Amino acid sequence: MTPLVAKFQIGQVVRHRHFPFRGVIFDVDPVFANTEDWYQSIPEEVRPRKDQPFYHLFAENERTHYVAYVSEQNLVPDESDSPLNHPDIPEWFDLTPRGTYELKKGVAN
Repeated sequence: MTPLVAKFQIGQVVRHRHFPFRGVIFDVDPVFANTEDWYQSIPEEVRPRKDQPFYHLFAENERTHYVAYVSEQNLVPDESDSPLNHPDIPEWFDLTPRGTYELKKGVAN
């Protein structure tokens, strides 16, 4: 079996390919690692494969902040340069002068 390599990295800002939200990655599972109930709740016609990386995001949309679990196939890099406002980000990340998110020292994911 070929080892999977994650396309995105911790601290990277991404957006969902189909839904209007974006966020910063704070953890990566090499393959699906959520509950079967969660997986089955996704409509079959848009249900992602389990054999790909899944990302934990501090996510936000126009109305709210939340934690999202998203398959690699449904993410794209966010090139907007707009800051994120999720309230958990400052606990985990420092914003660099370049506008990127760097995991704080001592924070384990």
